Amino acid sequence: MQAILIIDDDAAIGNLEQEVLERAGYAVQRAYSGTEALLLLKSSHPNLILLDLMLPGLSGEEALPRIQWIPVIVVSAKTAVQDKVNLLLGGAADYLTKPFDTKELLARVAVRLREASHSPLAAVYTCGSLMLDTASHEVRVGDVQVQLTRTEYAILKLLMQNPGQVLAKSVLLDRISADTPDCTESSLKTHIGNLRGKLRSASDHDYVEAVWGIGFRLKTES
Repeated sequence: MQAILIIDDDAAIGNLEQEVLERAGYAVQRAYSGTEALLLLKSSHPNLILLDLMLPGLSGEEALPRIQWIPVIVVSAKTAVQDKVNLLLGGAADYLTKPFDTKELLARVAVRLREASHSPLAAVYTCGSLMLDTASHEVRVGDVQVQLTRTEYAILKLLMQNPGQVLAKSVLLDRISADTPDCTESSLKTHIGNLRGKLRSASDHDYVEAVWGIGFRLKTES
């Protein structure tokens, strides 16, 4: 089931969006501020985001450039053409003006999800029973779904893109920095330890191997 995150502090509009989307078969998550949304995205990977602009604390305009991988439909009462242009150039996948027709909302959601699933950047990586789907951000070991944080997912994705290759710590940090700016050299070991533990508990296989003095690599199943 595809998941959609609604970021809007207006409970009435958020409730309407949630009701319409759930009736259409989507799973829905809610956040009521930009700050809350970014915290949620560290451990959750929705397929699409509906983003209001007028949010308490961190505004929608401030949150947008910090959202990676996930298509964002801005849902706002701002109608000025330049506002729409700036947001689309700033990373938004689409713009829907409030008030909106629910049929148009569902149509735009369906189109953006379809585009994301057919993106040339979307790929499925496998290593034995381990599978990572970049379109849905789903990670599975066999039939077991593994819930990863944003940083753990970024690390695993990079390792799976380079199977068997030893990646130095500095390379790992540099390559995932755009997606996980909170990951530092001091916290990398903790993130990888947590990732290894989650994969091991799902499969009894240690997929991530530490190469002493160098870095880490993805180890195939024996």
